[in-house]
Amino acid sequence: MNPEIIKNTASNILIVDDLPANLKVLGAILETEGYNVRPVPNGRLALQVADREKPDLILLDVMMPGMDGFEVCRQLKENIKLSDIPVIFISALNETNDVVQALSSGGVDYITKPFQSEEVLARVKTHLNTYRQRKEIEEQARELKKLNSERDKIYSIIAHDLRSPFNSFLGLTQILTDDLLHLQTEDIQDIAANMRTSATNLYRLLENLLDWTRIKQGLIHFNPEVLKLQTVVSSSLVMVKEQSENKNIEVSLIIPPGLQVFTDKNTLQSVIRNLVSNAVKFTPRDGKVIVTAKETGNKMVEISVKDSGIGMSRTLINDLFRTGVSTSRTGTEGEASTGLGLIICKDLLGKQGSELWVESEEGKGSTFYFTLPYEK
Repeated sequence: MNPEIIKNTASNILIVDDLPANLKVLGAILETEGYNVRPVPNGRLALQVADREKPDLILLDVMMPGMDGFEVCRQLKENIKLSDIPVIFISALNETNDVVQALSSGGVDYITKPFQSEEVLARVKTHLNTYRQRKEIEEQARELKKLNSERDKIYSIIAHDLRSPFNSFLGLTQILTDDLLHLQTEDIQDIAANMRTSATNLYRLLENLLDWTRIKQGLIHFNPEVLKLQTVVSSSLVMVKEQSENKNIEVSLIIPPGLQVFTDKNTLQSVIRNLVSNAVKFTPRDGKVIVTAKETGNKMVEISVKDSGIGMSRTLINDLFRTGVSTSRTGTEGEASTGLGLIICKDLLGKQGSELWVESEEGKGSTFYFTLPYEK
């Protein structure tokens, strides 16, 4: 990164000196260059001000009554919230041991009085650039750690969750291969039905995995438009019709016919499909799933998917949208699940500033909610 590109960008600088004349001169030098300056006359007040609003850099005098600059710096470095702030000492003390003590207490630089404005500005700029670059590196490290965690989640899915439907499918084909001549028509029909179920589960897992990968790679485009909510939701349910009919689960809509939302059609369809499929998966045979929508009065529409299923514990709810934590569990009839569907919904809704939340109780079902704007 070119240091010249990073100008002052209104950085906050705290000046600590017991002499009002020094505060005035330093403040004028820095304010001329566009910095935000906060002058304070003693060390104790400096610690309070820094804790209340963290500065980007501190210019600190050494010789002050009550608490000298060395002690102020030591206490800053002991505070985990403030320990990374660069501290530049400005002092009339110019002996080598003074400089060593300043650097040992946590300072990054030392300027002797009388100072030159050019020197002060050059050193301030250098250490602010270094501070920003370090922050960027730390943020990149956090992002890399998150990406590694998400990658590990993919590996876990491939190694564990995809193995089960594959094994089931392969086992059924093995039976057909070995015993086809001895099987009755009814047996073949049962095996074919089970193979279809395994293939369907496998397809859904792969579809979610691919969707999630595209989201993380930024390959899913968001093109919002005005949509008739009931029409889009109805078309989305076609894709989970077979799943609900296999368990005799009634899926009903309570959506006003004229209600409109402003969102991306593919995003809305994916969210509805995932939420309803998830509800059916964790609802026992002969249960109910209800999709409801209503205006909230603040130009938003609240959409909910409620089921009469097995519900969730508080611990599971807390981990539900965390990529690095496994929340996979089988459905009420052994349906495979990775937990990725809900994470996909949350990520897709997050693209337009919407949130996904849930209310649930073990044995009493779950209700997932999200909101969408009903106009541009």
